[in-house]
Amino acid sequence: MDKKNALRAGALASGTTLMMLLMSSPASALVRDDGDDPGPGLSVIDTLGLYVVAPIVLFLVIAGLVMVGDKSRKQQKQG
Repeated sequence: MDKKNALRAGALASGTTLMMLLMSSPASALVRDDGDDPGPGLSVIDTLGLYVVAPIVLFLVIAGLVMVGDKSRKQQKQG
C-alpha cells in the first residue's frame, strides 16, 4: 500500500508542477510594459557578492550570534 500512495503522491506533485509550468507564460518577460524602466545590469562581481557572498556572511553572523548566546547561557547555568 505504501508504494501505491507514494506513486500517487509523486504523480500528483509532478502533474501539478507540469500544469503550473504550462499555465505560466515566460515569453511575456520579453515584452516591455508601458513605463518599464530597468536599471543598469549587474557585473559578475556584483552578482556574486549579492547572491553568494552576502548570504554566506549573513549565515555566519547569525550562527556566531547563536553560538555566543549558547555559550553565555551555559556559563550562567554553571555559575
